[in-house]
Amino acid sequence: MARSEANLGVLEQFVETRPWAAFLAAEKAIRSNTSVCLVIKAPWFTALPADKQAAAAKKMGDLLETEKAGYDVGSYRDAPPGLRIWCGATVEKSDLEALLPWLDWAYAEIEREFTKA
Repeated sequence: MARSEANLGVLEQFVETRPWAAFLAAEKAIRSNTSVCLVIKAPWFTALPADKQAAAAKKMGDLLETEKAGYDVGSYRDAPPGLRIWCGATVEKSDLEALLPWLDWAYAEIEREFTKA
């Protein structure tokens, strides 16, 4: 439990400082500390039609996988478009910390692609 809580803490600190990211479970009391779900809250993203939001979020996950930075991070099929990051006890805190710059990079890539005029 302590390891999962510490891992969740890594993502909580990250989300606090990113204007584009939020937790799917906005209420901390109901937030999972193992399967942590993030949504993209940037205005350009939320203004997209649902199919484009899904495509952008999928692209973000695909970019992370292509770069071998994160695997299986796509949101569940019935969940809002976003990311699902495993933070269970099998994950090292340092691995989550190493993922964070990649999340910013992948976000910047999809923002650039999906906001082209």
